[in-house]
Amino acid sequence: MKIASWNVNSLNVRLPHLQRWLDEAKPDVVALQETKQEDHKFPEDALLELGYRSMFCGQKTYNGVAIVSRLPFAGECVTAIPGFEDPQKRVLAATVGDLRIVDLYVVNGEAVGSEKFDYKLRWLAAVREWLREEIAAHPNLVVLGDFNIAPDDRDVFDPKRWREKILCSTPEREAYRSLLDLGLHDSFRLFNDEAGHHSWWDYRLSGFERGWGLRIDLVLVSEALKARCTGAGIDREPRGWERPSDHTPVFVEIADA
Repeated sequence: MKIASWNVNSLNVRLPHLQRWLDEAKPDVVALQETKQEDHKFPEDALLELGYRSMFCGQKTYNGVAIVSRLPFAGECVTAIPGFEDPQKRVLAATVGDLRIVDLYVVNGEAVGSEKFDYKLRWLAAVREWLREEIAAHPNLVVLGDFNIAPDDRDVFDPKRWREKILCSTPEREAYRSLLDLGLHDSFRLFNDEAGHHSWWDYRLSGFERGWGLRIDLVLVSEALKARCTGAGIDREPRGWERPSDHTPVFVEIADA
């Protein structure tokens, strides 16, 4: 099963890109972030024409997450972090086959030390407690999305320039590692230890053309799924399309049990 994540940065603008990528890459499940659409505007019928069912949780202009799948959804769907009051639509969990899929659009944080940075750390702490419950209930867990954290310096085009800046600060990386401590693994790093692989490039300063990127879009798998992973990667091609998202799809391939 091929499971992907893509921050589309407005599904209204990027729907043709998503349709093209679904047709060409043929993923089984895709978690989307920054759909920026209210639920009544989600293009459910257009995706169903391609053979993909949808679950979504959105809001006007900002945030928004969705999961599209070739396979039927089953069981409980979660659209908010339990016990954490938050009007922003940033999480979605659903079951597909024998896998529990948790889609996260992690808070950006704006700047280290800001109020939004504090909110980011509180949000991540709440997510950690929620994921502790999810992994206990669903051992075959995939947690994926735009994490807005580069896990280590290999994931940053210029570590010196980004040192202790937002997306690369010590508190953010420690919060990320606390998620791994639950028994999760970065699927990309199961197959590739090299630096220089990125999933996001700033629109400003021609970041993509210059290779000035960060790897902040991640697919984490539980210990139970680690041995079933057969590959993982980053598909850079959509970032070069006309009017692209600033992110590109990332994916893992998981063998059937």
